[in-house]
Amino acid sequence: MGTFLEATTAFPTVVFSAALLVVVLGWLLAALGSVDPEDFAAPFGSAFHGLAGLPAAVGVSLLTAVAWLLSLAGGLLLDRAGLGPGQQAAAGVALLAAAVPAGRPLVRAAARTAARVLPAGTGPSRHDFVGLTCTVRTRKVDGGFGQAEVTAEDGSSALVQVRQSGTARLTRGSTGLLYAYDDVGEFFWVAPFDPALDPRRTFD
Repeated sequence: MGTFLEATTAFPTVVFSAALLVVVLGWLLAALGSVDPEDFAAPFGSAFHGLAGLPAAVGVSLLTAVAWLLSLAGGLLLDRAGLGPGQQAAAGVALLAAAVPAGRPLVRAAARTAARVLPAGTGPSRHDFVGLTCTVRTRKVDGGFGQAEVTAEDGSSALVQVRQSGTARLTRGSTGLLYAYDDVGEFFWVAPFDPALDPRRTFD
């Protein structure tokens, strides 16, 4: 255990250890509805584009994890190579620079394999949610942030990204109506909705 901790906190692995910690914390906050996963992915910019069509947050997470594993394995090999301090430092810098580019094809291959193996068309399309009501799961919804839970006609539920325009703001627990889907931003436009008007509402 001590050797593993030393390896994860040694250069260059410590750089990716810190990045991996940020990713894990980001997903924990996203699960709690405090942040949008795309928000913590955005600062990484275009370096994570083109990963087999993966959403930015998923691409950042997978690529960070793969780069961490590569740097960890490379760091252990460097320790056993018997290099001098100067040589090991130079090799560590080279490993740091190569970990992300080396990880990209691995992430793309994993994403493409998963797309072939996993069944397609078994769940509802995102466009099928348009016209349905949802329940807001974040503290607020505005033009740049928001998540809501929606239940499809077949009874399955999903947590989706939502955005809102106008002055009547939705808050956690509010009912909204998904009236349009933005293919580019991959989010739904939502408006306040009176649950009493829900056509699927059941009466006691």
